[in-house]
Amino acid sequence: WVDKNRVGICGGSHGGFLASHCIGQYPNIFKVAAMRNPVTNIATMTTATDIADWCFVEAMGCGYYNPRKFRGATADELQTMWEASPVRYTDRVVAPTLIALGMADQRVPPSQGLEFYHSLRSNGVKTKLLTYDNGDHAIDLVKSEADLWINVSAFLTI
Repeated sequence: WVDKNRVGICGGSHGGFLASHCIGQYPNIFKVAAMRNPVTNIATMTTATDIADWCFVEAMGCGYYNPRKFRGATADELQTMWEASPVRYTDRVVAPTLIALGMADQRVPPSQGLEFYHSLRSNGVKTKLLTYDNGDHAIDLVKSEADLWINVSAFLTI
C-alpha cells in the first residue's frame, strides 16, 4: 500500500538526474524530492566534467560518441542534450526540493544543481540548497555526510 499523498524521491548523481526528471515530468506523483549533485542540464555539463562521453551517450544513445576522439558538441547535439535534460521541465515542478552540492565535485559541476535550484526558486517552488565547500562528488566526509542525511531525513518528512 502506498499513500499517494506522501510519495517522495531521492537520488544522487545519475539518481539525482532521474529524480529531477521525475519531479518535472510527473509533478502530480512526487510530493517531495531530495538530490545530491544532480545532473540537470546535459548541454552545459559537456565541457565542465570528466565524463563528457556520458553526456553524449545519455542524450544520443550508446555508440554515438567515440571518447578517443574528443570534440565539442554541435549546435544540434547541444539542442538534443537540452531536450534530454531535467532543466527543460522546471516550469512543471511543484514538489518541495532539497539540492545538496559538493562544491569540489569535478564529476558533476555544482553549476548543475545551482541552475536547477535558481530555476525552481524563481518559479516559487519551496527549495533548500545545501553546499559543502570540501565536498566532492560523494559528499562523504563524515561531518558533511552526516549533515546531508540529517537534512534529507528532515526535509522528506515535511
